[in-house]
Amino acid sequence: MPCHSIAFRLSSMPNVERITSLQNPRVKNLVKLRERRARDKQGLFIAEGYRAISRAAEKGRFPSELYYCPDCFLGKNETALIQNCAAKDTQLFELAKPAFEKVSYRDRPEGLLAVMPQWSHRLQDIALSDPPFLLVVEAIEKPGNLGTILRSADAAGVDAVICCDSVTDLFNPNVVRSSTGVLFSMPAVSVSTIEAIDWLQKLGIQTVATTPHTNTLHSETCLTGPLAIVMGSEQFGLSETWLEACNRKVRIPMAGQADSLNVAMATLVTLFEAVRQREVASRPGN
Repeated sequence: MPCHSIAFRLSSMPNVERITSLQNPRVKNLVKLRERRARDKQGLFIAEGYRAISRAAEKGRFPSELYYCPDCFLGKNETALIQNCAAKDTQLFELAKPAFEKVSYRDRPEGLLAVMPQWSHRLQDIALSDPPFLLVVEAIEKPGNLGTILRSADAAGVDAVICCDSVTDLFNPNVVRSSTGVLFSMPAVSVSTIEAIDWLQKLGIQTVATTPHTNTLHSETCLTGPLAIVMGSEQFGLSETWLEACNRKVRIPMAGQADSLNVAMATLVTLFEAVRQREVASRPGN
């Protein structure tokens, strides 16, 4: 559908404010929301692109504000998504292309940017499967890695991701982007290391730490039963607190010159070894 036709249909909706100025206070605030301090102060964050916003809507999480630019649309049924949000009392704002390009944090804007309210989960809110299957990450520094880890956890069927002593927040725009919308469906809890260890021990959930300083391979360790896989930061790995508290330590075999994997890749490898073992264990006769 031509952009001018889409623009006509959307402009006919009631209560749509059109913004053209780059100095508009709302435009300036969208830029501010890229920073954690502004996000935490306002209790808001931004999500950009059709996939992230539509997946949020599928989970019943609708924006408080939605900014759109028909000139940037890619033909992904954007109009229906905007109308769906409007039906849930989302405020709509149509931005001129220069204004949208200013607020976008993508190289290729898709013409949709949402302001979402933040939320929080508690450890006691986690719905545990039988047996529990959890992922713990400590002090992850790079937002792209954290978003990718959320995707891997979702693909592996993890009950929740427990983020300990977070360096980057879950609502960083690059976490939202690299999670491809999984942030809106994967329970993620931010707590201290001590809180997480205490909670896991009280529930009798076995913790498996990944570290290069062990001879035990991840594939040689039982990863069935109540389980929490624990991954450390990109630069420093797991803290001594976690290494001392974990029930077992495993490593991923490395055949080349590299002595470590990217933390998101290492998480994926370890999670799916656990998935493999748990599937085998669940077969009749095992």
